[in-house]
Amino acid sequence: MRARTAVLCSVADQGVAALTNILVLLAAARLSTLTDFARFSAVYLVFTVLLGVAGAYTGQPLVLRRGAGEETRGACRSAVAFTVLASAALGAPLAAVCVLVPGDTARALMTLGLVLPVVLGQDAVRYAFSTLQRPHLALTADLLRLGCVLGALAAQDHGASPARLIAVWGLSALPALLLSAALLHRATAGAPVGLRPMLRRGYLGQRFTVEFGVGNATGQLSVLGLGAVGNPLLVGALRGATTLFGPLNVLYTSATSFGPPLLGRIGDERRRIRATAALAAVLAATAALWATVLALLPDRAGRELLGDTWPTAAALLPATGSQYAAMAAGTCGLLALRMLDPRTTLSVQVVFSLTTVAFLAGGYVVGGVPGAAWGLALGSLCKAVATWTRVARLRRRRRAPEGPVSADALPAAP
Repeated sequence: MRARTAVLCSVADQGVAALTNILVLLAAARLSTLTDFARFSAVYLVFTVLLGVAGAYTGQPLVLRRGAGEETRGACRSAVAFTVLASAALGAPLAAVCVLVPGDTARALMTLGLVLPVVLGQDAVRYAFSTLQRPHLALTADLLRLGCVLGALAAQDHGASPARLIAVWGLSALPALLLSAALLHRATAGAPVGLRPMLRRGYLGQRFTVEFGVGNATGQLSVLGLGAVGNPLLVGALRGATTLFGPLNVLYTSATSFGPPLLGRIGDERRRIRATAALAAVLAATAALWATVLALLPDRAGRELLGDTWPTAAALLPATGSQYAAMAAGTCGLLALRMLDPRTTLSVQVVFSLTTVAFLAGGYVVGGVPGAAWGLALGSLCKAVATWTRVARLRRRRRAPEGPVSADALPAAP
C-alpha cells in the first residue's frame, strides 16, 4: 500500500473509532434520563480507562515494531490473544462481584465485565493491523462496528437502563471482532503466539502503562471519585461537556501518533521545535473556535445532541473550552519533549497530573461542578506551561559548546 494511502486510512480509522465513541455517548444521552446517563457515563468512564491501559500495555509497544516478518506477525497475534485473555480474566471477577451488589450502576458494571473481551479485543486488532501496515483492514472493521452499534442503539426505547445500553453497545462490536479476527488470522497464518514476554519485568508496555496511568487515568478516576463521595451528577455533567469536544480528541490523537515521524523529517532541531509550537497554536485556536461554535448553539439543537444533560454541559463550555485549548499546548509540549529526550516526559506527567487532580477537587469544594471544570482547565494550563518550560531548558543545554544535536542523534524507538 502506498504511504499516502496508508496515512489516509490510518487517520480515517482513528476518526471512525473516535466518532463511534462520541455517537455512543450522544445516543445514550438521548435515550437516558439525567440520572441514568450519569450512571452510564460512570461505567463508560471505567471502560475508557481500561481501554487506555490495554492500549498502553499491548498496543503502543506493538506499533513500534518495524517490518512484517514472522516475528512481527507473531507479536500481533500474541498482543491480541493477550488482550482477550487478560480482559476476560478481569471482566469475569468484575461481573461476579457486581452480581452481589444492588443498584443500577452495579448491574451496568456487571454487564461491562461480560462484554469486556469483545470491546477490548476488537480494539487490539486495530493496533495489529496498523503494525502490519494494513490500516485499510482496521478501517473496514471499524466501519462495520460503527454501523452495528448505531443500528443497535437506534432500536432502543427512551428510558433504557444503563445495563441494557452497555450490553447493546458491547455486543454490537461482536461482528467487527469476528471479521477482524478472520482477517488477522489470514494475514498472520503460521506465526507463533508467545504471551510470556509480555509478563516479564522490563517489558516496554509496563512503562507506557505507568505514563498512561499518571497522565490520563488519574484525572478520569478522580472525577469518578468525586461523583461517588460528592454529587453523582458531576460525572454526567463533565462527561457530557467533554463529549462535545470529541472531535478535538481526534486531532490531539492524530498529532501524537503522526507528529514524531512527520516532524522528524525536519533536519534542524530549532525548526522542529518551532513547527511543534506552531502546531500547538493551531490546535489551541481550533479549540477556542469549536468552543465558540458550541456556545452559540440554540438550546433546541443542544438538547438534540445531549438530551437532558445539555443544560448542565452547556454551563461548563467556557471552562471545558479553556481546558482543551490548554491541552493543545500541553500535548504539543510533550511531543516536543519526546523528540528532545523521551525520558523527561514521565516526571512531567506524574507531577502535573496530580496537580490537576488537586485543582479539580479544590475547584469542586469552592465552586461545585463549575469549579471542578475550571480546576481541570487550570491544571491543564499549568501542565502546558511546565512542558514548554522544560523544552526551553533542554534547548539551552543543547546549545552548549558541542553544538546542536542532529536528527541522527535523536533517540531511536525501542
